[in-house]
Amino acid sequence: MGTRFTELFLEIDKLRAELLNNVEVMTSCQRAEEEISHREILTRIENVIHGIVTSLSKDEAPVLALPNRSSWANISFDSAVGLQMRPGSSVTTIRSDCPSSVTKFAQILKILLVIYRLVQSNSYATKRDIYYNNTQLFGSQKTVDDIVDDISCMLKVPRRSLHVLATSKGLISGDLCYMEEDGTRIDCRSSSAAVAVSSNIGGIRNIVSSAKFVMIVEKDATFQRLLDDDFCTKLSPCIMITGKGVPDVNSRLMVRKLWDTLHVPIFALVDADPHGIEIMCIYKYGSVAMSFEAHSLTVPSVMWLGLLPSDLRRLRVPEDALIPLTKRDENKLSSLLKRPYLSSQPDWQKEMELMQQSKVKAEIQSLAAIAPDFLTSIYLPNKLRYGGWV
Repeated sequence: MGTRFTELFLEIDKLRAELLNNVEVMTSCQRAEEEISHREILTRIENVIHGIVTSLSKDEAPVLALPNRSSWANISFDSAVGLQMRPGSSVTTIRSDCPSSVTKFAQILKILLVIYRLVQSNSYATKRDIYYNNTQLFGSQKTVDDIVDDISCMLKVPRRSLHVLATSKGLISGDLCYMEEDGTRIDCRSSSAAVAVSSNIGGIRNIVSSAKFVMIVEKDATFQRLLDDDFCTKLSPCIMITGKGVPDVNSRLMVRKLWDTLHVPIFALVDADPHGIEIMCIYKYGSVAMSFEAHSLTVPSVMWLGLLPSDLRRLRVPEDALIPLTKRDENKLSSLLKRPYLSSQPDWQKEMELMQQSKVKAEIQSLAAIAPDFLTSIYLPNKLRYGGWV
């Protein structure tokens, strides 16, 4: 058993040693924003309000300037951090005297008021609480979600420091125990059920784990299949986590927390399609919309474990399990290949170019066409044992 255990994790241990050599470089630039004091956050909000009052005193229409979180022109790429917002980025102005933006102006002020009270009283609220506080003003939950991120970016304060929490959609399972901020002890070691990712990642402490690696699983269906097949026990000790598709901020914060605490390899298991690759890139390099928080959300050490386009040919996945690329897929793939981070990932580039040439994609479930238990009994154990990641 001991020899088998050593052999199983030999390549993973080698990878970990390589990653640890780079840890100092990565951690030296990882925290542009350390914890900001309550007083500083309140001061920044007061400065915004002071600007509005000053405009009114001069009989001018107040204007709010929000950094543009949707433009690639505002983004720079650093291989140790990922996609980050450039200093002095272009802004979108929200005018109080313009019919098309006056409602948003009022919404921002309302949420600033809520945040001010939360920080002042050292209490927390969810984005859902804020929405239901005034559904008529906000109109939709998405409006609140977007404005909270806009305010976080405008004030240069991490969202968690604004005392606004988001309900998590992610799940986690494996060799992991930790304490929530309220003292609740969470044990993720149950083989039959996963634990919901915390809504307050910043409050997690006393993490205990012997995990050799963390595996990000793109889809909930694949994650549940791995749970049913007792994957975490078969390849123990490990941790697996899913953001159920495009990950929410809490799932990304949790992956980053595990990296910062455990410094073990983190692998991504995604569909061999442009959508799956983009999701993996969000974990690794971040997204344009949340680039202002890149230092706490990205994990540039993430490795692509599968499903690789080259695996489809190598494993002779049956043709009827493959899916032709749509025009939308082809456009997404071309767009991904132009992203600034691809130049630092030649192996990823080759895999994506192979997909471009073959004009086919495949879901992880396509491996079941080879054998029903192929994914958990053969594919993943061999990938991890022999270093089959890129």
